[in-house]
Amino acid sequence: MASLTKAALLALAGLQGVNAWGVLGHATVAYIAQHYLTSEAASWSKRAQGILGDSSDSYLASIASWADQYRATAGGKWTAPFHFIDAEDNPPSSCNLDYERDCGNSGCSISAVANYTQRVTDGRLADDEVADALKFIVHFIGDLTQPLHDEAYELGGNHIKVTFDDHSDNLHADWDTYMPEKLIGGHTTNHAQTWSKTLIKDITSGSYKSQAASWIEGDDVGDAIATATRWATDANALVCTFVMPNGPDDLKSGDLYPDYYNSVISTIELQIAKAGYRLGNWLNMVHKAGAAKRTEGGVEVMGAIPLPDLLGRDLLPAPRPMSRAKLARAAMEGSCCGHEHD
Repeated sequence: MASLTKAALLALAGLQGVNAWGVLGHATVAYIAQHYLTSEAASWSKRAQGILGDSSDSYLASIASWADQYRATAGGKWTAPFHFIDAEDNPPSSCNLDYERDCGNSGCSISAVANYTQRVTDGRLADDEVADALKFIVHFIGDLTQPLHDEAYELGGNHIKVTFDDHSDNLHADWDTYMPEKLIGGHTTNHAQTWSKTLIKDITSGSYKSQAASWIEGDDVGDAIATATRWATDANALVCTFVMPNGPDDLKSGDLYPDYYNSVISTIELQIAKAGYRLGNWLNMVHKAGAAKRTEGGVEVMGAIPLPDLLGRDLLPAPRPMSRAKLARAAMEGSCCGHEHD
């Protein structure tokens, strides 16, 4: 990918729209991550995104939805497959994810995390390319924890038409945006900060304390595909147990509020907390890995190693004929998620 100019990035920052996990969810993930960054990783993160001139306390939250905004531009349409992986399983009777089977020929969220992680740690790329990679990582780790971003059925729930709180929309949009906003009461920066403080408290000393270590157990920037596959598999399992435990038809009649909402909202909070904690830990490890490479000889040593493929093609499974699910995704022409709310 050609790196983006400062003018282009500033223009993107002004785009409006509804995004995966919603602006609220992605900003909350970023605020949680900021809390768990080491001082060194925090300083590096601020410098890496200096192209936007953001030195505020929202330095990660301010770019958390950038990847969705970029995807919505003509020049960014090619990044749409990076926001999801279509697990071709059979919910609710069977939920499972296989990277070789499910990552499309144009890439997926797992390959994207691996690709942009290797770019950030390489040490030879230009600052603006590192900044772009960081923005993608912040966003895609959030996407990976939304169960319907790890599911092929009905395009990740985009084609499951439902009613939520007297509005006609689709199941994907409700999980991304409308149920989190119903819980918190809005989608502003202040709403995200408030939500993140609650979830940080739950992680540090509350109901998540005993399980938080398991969320990052085995995470390894040297094997980002295996790590991101584990995250996606964890979220995909929820499609069978919480998202549509009785199948999609059970959700199409009546209103999802309040009964369905009450049955899943704690799972949504759990997934946001996981994403933030994982992102903070991942950025700490990314910074440490990059610093180690520079200490061990930097560009001189790395010069003997080919630069990473900026499109990440070397990380993809072997090409194969497109399944019906993959063809349906391709027909969306750069879109990932429908968010009508009538």
